[in-house]
Amino acid sequence: MQHAVFTYNATEWVLFFFIYSFLGWVFESTYVSLRKGRPVNRSFLRGPILPLYGSGAVLMLFVSIPVEYSMVLVYLAGCVAATALEYVTGVCMEAIFKVRYWDYSNKKFNFQGQICLSSTLAWGGLTLLLVYGIHRPISEFVLALPAWFADILAHAIAMAAAADMALSFRAAMELRGMLIRMSDVRKELELAQKRADVILAFAEQDMREKREEFGQRLAEARREGERLAGIRAEEARERRNELEEKLESAAQRLEATVRSLDEKRGRLG
Repeated sequence: MQHAVFTYNATEWVLFFFIYSFLGWVFESTYVSLRKGRPVNRSFLRGPILPLYGSGAVLMLFVSIPVEYSMVLVYLAGCVAATALEYVTGVCMEAIFKVRYWDYSNKKFNFQGQICLSSTLAWGGLTLLLVYGIHRPISEFVLALPAWFADILAHAIAMAAAADMALSFRAAMELRGMLIRMSDVRKELELAQKRADVILAFAEQDMREKREEFGQRLAEARREGERLAGIRAEEARERRNELEEKLESAAQRLEATVRSLDEKRGRLG
């Protein structure tokens, strides 16, 4: 298959793309379904294809088959090409649909969560497996198809995938609009929360000031009450003293009157 990349026609490349897209969907969906314990469709589309795998396989074949005489070059070509495709695809899909379909942020040596070293090395290994193993029987199968049948098959699959892409794109854009609205609502709620926090902070400050003012007034009222109570107690003591003095004076006058009467009675007797 030396330099077969230059002998494949457009129909054969289209069939390669869809075959590897289907195999990628089988692998990815099976792996994720087993991990989560439930069926998971890992495709962006409704149909059983993952275009990223098809694009990656076609790209890896295109850059590696011309150097298939060297496993090292095949490995390096696969690492670079597949990683570049993964990064561009991830960035574009996130920018368009506001959704990240994979995230390597928890992996070591990652870049923006879109690519990472372990993924790059895995792409290189997959390229070796693809070029020296998987692709040969697939290539023989596709090349064995009658040209007229291969053309019809490629066109039929492409039209079905295009219709699926249109429906999935519309659904994704609706999801994108909903996510944008949810993000706007979240921002408004965060702004309202910040305003409420500011209002609450001012209210608490005003409450503290009023509490302090009330405490001061209460203390002043207590002091004034004590002062008035002291004044009234002093007035009461003064009145009591005056009354005692008047009683004592009256008693003295009465005693003097009694003595005077006794003296008069004595003279008359």
